[in-house]
Amino acid sequence: MRRSVEAILLGTAISLVPAIAVAHVGISSGPGYANTTQVIKFGVGHGCAGMDTYSVRVEIPPSVTSVRPMPSDFGKVSVETDATGAVTAVTWQRTTQETLDWDLAYYELSIRARVGDKAFSAVYFPTRQTCRGPDGGTAVTDWIATDPDAGGDEPAPALMVVPARKQGWNKFTATQAVTNLGVYFPDALIVWKGSAAYSSNAATTELIKTTAGVTALTAISPGDELWVKY
Repeated sequence: MRRSVEAILLGTAISLVPAIAVAHVGISSGPGYANTTQVIKFGVGHGCAGMDTYSVRVEIPPSVTSVRPMPSDFGKVSVETDATGAVTAVTWQRTTQETLDWDLAYYELSIRARVGDKAFSAVYFPTRQTCRGPDGGTAVTDWIATDPDAGGDEPAPALMVVPARKQGWNKFTATQAVTNLGVYFPDALIVWKGSAAYSSNAATTELIKTTAGVTALTAISPGDELWVKY
């Protein structure tokens, strides 16, 4: 059954391009890969109350190691470390002269780091955004919430960790329960568990619904064997 749907996908030339819209400070580089060194990008979608972003401080969780911040034309980069020398926070700081008079631009800041070996989990980066106006006034927004349903604080940038993969078919064994597959498979052509399938592409979803013997995959459990095509 997997081969029949794959053939239709190829025949209709369906492709997926992940669309990542960042209205706040969030991860703009897509999912992270478990036990892999990679570039993680933070998108700064807007300033604060009409003021331009002046500095961004990102806390690094313990599961993210070998952190190397990447220089940016946004401003000077600096790091904080613990007693072992591990990076615990990265800050990008502009000068007053570099700060714009109003909230005009989108910024992207990057680190190169190794993500821990825990696929199908979320890694949070609590972040402080400081903005500055032309009159010298400042405003601060803390992006620190890790529970989207709790309310109150603004959401922390969340890196959704998936297994390391290659182009084509990949076989994974789920280690965590997942109820929102779109979060972890935004750019997969199709995800299979037995005769159940999932895709974030609307056309492929309709194909799954109309293919005999195929049911919609809506969740996965620990121990489930998955076949995923990228």
